[in-house]
Amino acid sequence: MLLPEPKSESETRTRPIVVQKYGGSSVADVEKLGSVADRVVATRRAGYDVVVVVSAMGKTTDALLELAHQACRASASGGTPGAIEPPRRELDMLVSTGERVAMALLSIAIQARGLSAISFTGSQCGIITNDRHFDARIIEVRPHRIEDELARGMVVIVAGYQGMSYKREITTLGRGGSDTTAVALAAALQAERCEIYSDVDGVYSADPRAVPDAHHLPELDYATLQHMAESGAKVLCAQAVEWARRAGVAVYARSSFDPVGGPARETLVRKLGPGEEPRARAVTADRAVVLARFREDAGGRALPAAIEKIARAGLRVVHLRQAGDAVELVLSASAAPDWSETRAELGKLCRELALEEGLGLVSVVGGGMADGPEPLRRLRRALGHAAVEPRLCLASALCASAVVDAARLVEAQRALHAEFVG
Repeated sequence: MLLPEPKSESETRTRPIVVQKYGGSSVADVEKLGSVADRVVATRRAGYDVVVVVSAMGKTTDALLELAHQACRASASGGTPGAIEPPRRELDMLVSTGERVAMALLSIAIQARGLSAISFTGSQCGIITNDRHFDARIIEVRPHRIEDELARGMVVIVAGYQGMSYKREITTLGRGGSDTTAVALAAALQAERCEIYSDVDGVYSADPRAVPDAHHLPELDYATLQHMAESGAKVLCAQAVEWARRAGVAVYARSSFDPVGGPARETLVRKLGPGEEPRARAVTADRAVVLARFREDAGGRALPAAIEKIARAGLRVVHLRQAGDAVELVLSASAAPDWSETRAELGKLCRELALEEGLGLVSVVGGGMADGPEPLRRLRRALGHAAVEPRLCLASALCASAVVDAARLVEAQRALHAEFVG
C-alpha cells in the first residue's frame, strides 16, 4: 500500500505568520525592550505565529564603528603604519554583535512573560548572502529552522542586518539591512504581513522636521516608496521595498511607541489597485551628495574603474552622463562609512577630476514626473521663488530631482512640497 506523501509545513499550518521588525530606537534600552515584548506577546495571543527581527539597541552600531576607527587611529599614532579604514570583514564581525545582544535580551523578556522563544543569528536562520562585506545582498533565504521552531510553538527572534555568505563568512547588509531581513523572511515564510516598527507612525509626504506642512500617507505603492527610499527617505530601505514588491508582501509601517492594542496610525505599502494611478506623493532629501566631473582616458578604463571603486565604498550613483570623454556623476554618500579614502582613489584614477561637495539632492516622488517639460519647469520655478539655485536637474518616470547646496535643502523641500504635494 502506498503511503501518502507528508504535507509541507505551509500545507499543514493553521496559524498565519506575522513578521515584525523593530528598529534601534524601539529597543534602545531594557524598558523599551519590555514594551516590544508586550507587543509580541499580544500578537502571539491574538492567534499568530510571530517572527521578530531586531536591530541593535539604540546607537550601538555607531559606537562599535567608532571603536573600530579608534583602533586604527591608535595604531597610526603609535608609530605603526595603520590602515586608513578598518578591514570590512572585521567590521562585519564587530558590528554583527549588536543585533545578537538585542535578540537575546528580547528572547529573555518574552520568556519572562510566559511564552516560549528562541533567538537566532542571521546565519542560523538561513539568510544567505553574496560575499561582499559591510554591504552584502541577500541571495537566498532557507527558513527551515524557523519553520521547525514555529511548529513547536516558539516565538522566533532573529538578528537583523546580517547573514552568512556562501563562503560561510559573517556578512552585514548595510544601512537599513534589518528591514531587508524582515521582508525577505516574510516572503520566504509566506507571511500574512510584515510590520516595520520605528519611532514614527508611518511615512510622511516630507520630513516633518524640515516641512511643517508634511502630512501622513495612509497608503503607498511599492514603486513610489522605493523611489522615496533611494532619494533619501529613511522609513524603509530601498532593498527591502524591492523584496516586498517582487514577493507581493504587504508591509505596514508603524510606531512602536503607540499603545499595544490601541488606535494607531500606519502606512500600508502595497501594489496599486486596478485603475489607480501614481501621482506626486512626497518630497525627499539626501544631505550627502557629491557632483563629480572628469575626463575619460583614451582606453575607456577610467569610468568602469571609478564605478567599481564607488560601489565598493558604499556610494550610490544617482546620475551618470557621458558626452565624448566628458563624464558627469552625481553620487550619494549617505550610506558610505567614509568618503575620504574613495575621494583620494578617484583622484588617482580620473583625469581632470573636479569634485563639488557640500551638496544635497531634493526630489519630488510620484507619477508623471517625466510627462513632458512641465514638471521640471514647475520644479525650477518653485526653487527660484525660494531663491535656491539648482546645480543640476534630473527627471525619471517617478522622480524629479535637483542638486542644490546642502545648506538650502530645507528651503528647497518646503518650496517643492508646497508646489507639488501640499
